[in-house]
Amino acid sequence: MFQSLVFDPELIRRYDKSGPRYTSYPTAVQFHHEFGEAEYASAARSTNGVVPPRPLSLYFHIPFCDTLCFYCGCNKVVTKNRARAAPYLQRLHREIELQAALFDDERPVEQLHWGGGTPTFISHDEMRALMGKTREQFTLRDDDSGEYSIEVDPRETDDDTIAVLRELGFNRLSLGVQDFEPRVQQAVNRIQSELKTLAVMEQARRQGFKSISVDLIYGLPLQTVDSFARTLDKIIAAAPDRLSVFNYAHLPELFMPQKRIKEEELPSPAEKLEILQMCIERLAKAGYIYIGMDHFAKPDDEMAVAQRHGTLYRNFQGYSTHADCDLIALGITAIGKVGDTYSQNVKTMDEYYERIDADKLPVFRGVLLNVDDLLRREIITQLICHFELNMRSIEQRFGIDFTRYFSKELAELAAMEDDGLLVVYNRVIRVQPAGRLLIRNICMVFDRYLRESQPQRFSKVI
Repeated sequence: MFQSLVFDPELIRRYDKSGPRYTSYPTAVQFHHEFGEAEYASAARSTNGVVPPRPLSLYFHIPFCDTLCFYCGCNKVVTKNRARAAPYLQRLHREIELQAALFDDERPVEQLHWGGGTPTFISHDEMRALMGKTREQFTLRDDDSGEYSIEVDPRETDDDTIAVLRELGFNRLSLGVQDFEPRVQQAVNRIQSELKTLAVMEQARRQGFKSISVDLIYGLPLQTVDSFARTLDKIIAAAPDRLSVFNYAHLPELFMPQKRIKEEELPSPAEKLEILQMCIERLAKAGYIYIGMDHFAKPDDEMAVAQRHGTLYRNFQGYSTHADCDLIALGITAIGKVGDTYSQNVKTMDEYYERIDADKLPVFRGVLLNVDDLLRREIITQLICHFELNMRSIEQRFGIDFTRYFSKELAELAAMEDDGLLVVYNRVIRVQPAGRLLIRNICMVFDRYLRESQPQRFSKVI
């Protein structure tokens, strides 16, 4: 497919409403407490019977942060006391054992990710111990062929840390930057020098990391088009393989730290659109391709290649090049996808410690997908990853008459077609360049739960 994008401000204003990011379908809103440890364990064991054996993906949530970033909506523990990580890691080691007992040894770990929080909060010895326990219990790749990634805070990372991470098998790095402007950093309580950040990127290249990704946020207090352009130009000059340019969602009623952000200092919706347009134009000029949902990549990056080849996937870590893995989630609040289920771990330290100390998996809610869920998940995945859907292939796979099954949805898409967001031709739905920024809106048409339920609080599409 031709990976291109058209920025249409008038269309964006008309369609800019709240909606899910579709890191899963059904979304976490549909998770329920009737799905717990027993249901998860049963689903996990059943995946061992798949032939050929399905590979695994491991996600570890390490929630600790040294300082509080006011924009953050993540589940985290903010502390200066590094010793607080030890009892958590002790339980995380035990959870690794409990999880590994459910899965056959011959299933290789194709993907592994440490997220947070700030995974580099823990010491080098704690990192080695955690990876050692993982390697003891699961079959990790030893030939550097796995996609093993970690999120790092440059303020918590030096040359020795990068070397240790590479030694442990990590080969992909994601750096939080957000904005280099001093007054913006001050407003969100994330003071991070440009020099330090670029030094971490350079050291990662020297150590042989295969991919470096940078996170930016637009819509933060005191940002302007010109100020964010300065940050973006510096990042483009550093040439990361991927960028994520996220829209800041100001939801202080849901995320307490955001109450410290002064609403009067936030850029207006019109200025946010101008910032986004500037980003899209400059990244395109620099040779980056729009993958979708805030993500950009160099044309030769494996994510861009996977999209061209039709193998891109989306999960709780965002876009992924491995669609066939069972995702095992470890640590507080972590969400996994095993078989035809989603599950989430408990959200507080006390609950987590209590469950693990009782030798119980910390799953507290989830959902078993029904046939309609699987059908709609496939449609949403195809659209959000590839901007295209072949109705015939869906009919063959699921044994339905697409036009009859989705008559209401196709009627809604007709209005979007009139607006130039997509075309429906020869039984193919193809998202047009003007509709790619609004892919969430298109996916929402196929979301049965969103159609039937009371409105939920989601972030704005743009």
